[in-house]
Amino acid sequence: MSLSLILCRLTWKKVMLLSVLGFWLIVLIIWSCDAWVRRSSIYCHHQIETAPAMPVALVLGCSPKVAGSPNMFFTHRMEAAATLYKAGKVKAFIVSGDNATHQYDEPTAMKADLVARGIPADIIYCDYAGFRTLDSVVRADTIFGQKRFLIVSQHFHNERAIFLARQHGLEPEGFDAKDVSRRFAPSTYYREFLARVQAVIDVVILHTQPKYAGPKVDINQLRE
Repeated sequence: MSLSLILCRLTWKKVMLLSVLGFWLIVLIIWSCDAWVRRSSIYCHHQIETAPAMPVALVLGCSPKVAGSPNMFFTHRMEAAATLYKAGKVKAFIVSGDNATHQYDEPTAMKADLVARGIPADIIYCDYAGFRTLDSVVRADTIFGQKRFLIVSQHFHNERAIFLARQHGLEPEGFDAKDVSRRFAPSTYYREFLARVQAVIDVVILHTQPKYAGPKVDINQLRE
């Protein structure tokens, strides 16, 4: 056997070994980040009876429609938000989402839906710069002056939102909207694993801040 062939085989074995090690390292990172974020589940409430009363609820945005049909993630979040208000758990809402273009406006769609459900328009505050979950939870403090608030979204999303907020020194809890079956939105749940890795990187390594600041909105008169 020639020396070049031996070296080639050794190199190939090293490549395979490094590939295997790299794969398991990635798995370990994803598992560790997921486990860390999951700890926030202790602050999530599934039943309206156990949800704490707070001045403000932060409703996290998503598209109201998917491929022309109602987005059930959106619908269930609006239902949960309305339930909180009707149960007397909150006095105002921050609806936070993406408004990157004139044609795509999550906060306005959320506000319109909540008003249609009987929520007074004057207690709904739109955050048009909630481009990411991190932006939404941090801006609830820096723009709207809220350190304690209820986050409204699906359970998996609430876990990550609460993790991000508490890593920024805030004290939110979550009210879980009804989940959507994984059969109908598998990619959403798969992407969540990567989103949790990004969340850990944002707060531990990059110390990421919201993309935009802006004028402060005073809703503290609602505190009692």
